Amino acid sequence: MTRKPLQLGRPTAVPASPEQARLDRVPNPHPGTDYVVRFVMPEFTALCPITGQPDFAHLVIDYVPARHLIESKSLKLYLNSFRNHGAFHEDCTVSIGKALVALLKPKWLRIGGYWYPRGGMPIDVFWQFGKLPRAVWVPDQGVAPYRGRG
Repeated sequence: MTRKPLQLGRPTAVPASPEQARLDRVPNPHPGTDYVVRFVMPEFTALCPITGQPDFAHLVIDYVPARHLIESKSLKLYLNSFRNHGAFHEDCTVSIGKALVALLKPKWLRIGGYWYPRGGMPIDVFWQFGKLPRAVWVPDQGVAPYRGRG
């Protein structure tokens, strides 16, 4: 099987949709060591599938890699491909987690989707895969609960 070259190091346009996006992985340089990798995207955007209006979220992705790491440029392009994609908060958050698990086969992964209010109510979505290895330190995701103006 011939693997396409990485998107890293060359101009790459933001894909029009998550289905057109390509996630790349690279070898984990420490496959025998359990550690946490965190990605934070504080300006994630998708579209409401009913109204077409933009929805905004603060995403936090934590994972304990096995044999592979996600290549960060491909992850940024993938996440940005949602900006013109219509899906509910729950679908976006869980689909991103499942796509990463399918590609990486990590020991453990969690994603927190902290969505800004829609209709006056924020919707937070959390999904987890696998079991966290013992003795691995995972910091709190660090996103405060929504407090509005008060």
